[in-house]
Amino acid sequence: MRILIAGAAGLVGSHIARRLARDHQVIALNHGALDIADRTAVMRRLTDDAPSLVINCAVVQVDDAERNPAKAGAVNAQGPAFLAEAAAQLGAEIIHFSTQYAFQGEPIGRAPYTIEDEPRPVNVYGASKVAGERAVREQCARSFIIRTSWVYGSGKNNFLCAFQKNLQAGKRVRVIDDVWSSTTYVEDLIERVLQIHAAGHYGIYHVVNEDVCSYYDFALEAGRLVGLNRDRLDALLDIVSDADMKRRAARPRYTPLRCLLTEQLGFAPMRPWREALAAYIQT
Repeated sequence: MRILIAGAAGLVGSHIARRLARDHQVIALNHGALDIADRTAVMRRLTDDAPSLVINCAVVQVDDAERNPAKAGAVNAQGPAFLAEAAAQLGAEIIHFSTQYAFQGEPIGRAPYTIEDEPRPVNVYGASKVAGERAVREQCARSFIIRTSWVYGSGKNNFLCAFQKNLQAGKRVRVIDDVWSSTTYVEDLIERVLQIHAAGHYGIYHVVNEDVCSYYDFALEAGRLVGLNRDRLDALLDIVSDADMKRRAARPRYTPLRCLLTEQLGFAPMRPWREALAAYIQT
């Protein structure tokens, strides 16, 4: 296939581009190569490249979205609409990545969110991503919406990706103990997305590793996997609450996900988050 990936410089975009390039012709575009908020540029680029599959990984992240709602709306909502519109005109499919931030995250301990739960975002980022999902589905019937959560993997230095490196180096790490969700190893995410695409059943999917954890739980497991005992971990971990972080955007506090569509299609469950984290650290 000829596949066009928007937002290919990010964690998910860069990994999926490398994976797909083994078997397909991949056109991997960062923001400088394609501003998806520019409808004319999107239409021209997709018409010229004529992909049979479009993958959208472009995003304005959480606090940046709160800081600049107009930009968030342009990139997270309007841009996906333009990509989906162009894909539909070409007869192409589109895979669009979204987020657990579609949901409000209350009450703590509730059942995992499924596609039967109505999105109720608590911040600008979540609202813009929900708008993007709806726009993609309206513009292109051949669409896969992939909601995922707390993605980590090699090549980036974000909070989840760097836990084990910082702990191994003896650096103190601040960890939040009152926010819980599903985590997702990027390699597992990509393999499941490829399975979903191959099945050809369009819809909204929740793609995460099994079980739920807090940032604190994740840090404890990362430390254990790199050989640190509990006393050493306790000395390195500064436990804080979400409120202590004083971040610009509110975060939903409890957002584990469950995928009804993959269950209906007979897919095996994703491996538990502890197994996925162990695989990441080993590699």
